[in-house]
Amino acid sequence: MNSSLTPILSVSGSDSTGQSGIQADIKTIAALGGYAVTAVSCVTVQDSCGVKQMFDLPADIVVEQAKSIISDVHPKAIKIGLVRDSDAVKRLRNEVIGCSKLVVAPGIYASDGTMIVDESAIVAIACYLIPQATLLMLRCRDAEKVLGISISTDDDMQEAAKRLHEMGAEWVLLRGGQYTQGRLKALLYGNTQYFFSSYNTEGWQRHGVGGALSAAITTRLGMGDDVPTAIRNAHDFIHSQVVYAKNDGDVNQRPVDLYNGFVSLVAEHYTFAHDVAFYADKLCITPRYLSQVTDKVVGKSPKQIIADYLMSEARTYLSTTRLTMQEIADKLGFSSQAMFCRFFKNQSGQSPSENRNSF
Repeated sequence: MNSSLTPILSVSGSDSTGQSGIQADIKTIAALGGYAVTAVSCVTVQDSCGVKQMFDLPADIVVEQAKSIISDVHPKAIKIGLVRDSDAVKRLRNEVIGCSKLVVAPGIYASDGTMIVDESAIVAIACYLIPQATLLMLRCRDAEKVLGISISTDDDMQEAAKRLHEMGAEWVLLRGGQYTQGRLKALLYGNTQYFFSSYNTEGWQRHGVGGALSAAITTRLGMGDDVPTAIRNAHDFIHSQVVYAKNDGDVNQRPVDLYNGFVSLVAEHYTFAHDVAFYADKLCITPRYLSQVTDKVVGKSPKQIIADYLMSEARTYLSTTRLTMQEIADKLGFSSQAMFCRFFKNQSGQSPSENRNSF
């Protein structure tokens, strides 16, 4: 082990495609500068079309993996993802009870809607892991199953989060509320509560994104962030690395790599750099070639991609904060409120204030 890196433990299933599970967690933890250690709970047979079969490891093996790592490496934070055996869930609680930074993200339903955790394991998660969670992460559909209720409004999300908090979770992050057309919501509930929203509904619902987000949050917690800060930092990372990233086997890999690099740079520098030439220079290519790349990969110009990113961030500020227009303009790198308002109107046909009033 590299003693200079922060050890982060992931307990979850194996995904041989690398898009989710232990493999994706290792990549995410490493990308954020952590040192990934693991305990595998189940093995899957799957390909890009989906899961064919799932095989649970015996509870003894799952628990002994975690126990050995915890006693030897002393991880700074632990994520418990997919664990389908109720006995393994119950016994894992005894191993993680002393961890002050535990993220529980069980993933009851697969991305295609298939239920992959049975009733006995759900009961065990509720009894043994939720009360120990620093942060409990569930999609709304998962929360419906745990609580036996329907979630169809923002008020329902708040009530569900409140109940999960009362079950012992210090913080609750509910994801996947889509009660406003074209906008995906999440709710963080704990000492205070925040609603988040994103207009990139397709990106945030991709297979593996939720698992990568929980691994990123766990890593940031292990590095010393409090829960709201860890979520914000992890969200920014996943937003650039996963949500907006392109992976298309039908497109030549070089343009795809350049496109992904471009979007990552936009996510890093959008607060002050809106010029295509800046990003082309960072990629060591010409603006013209960058235009050819983005047109080939996603059918958009670099300028429009930058504008789309700025609009997404602007709408988030407008819908989730009380920042003034000048403050939002400053955060997004516009030299004046007037320039920001003109940009917003050109992109959406509405002024920022009209957009804010619509929420």
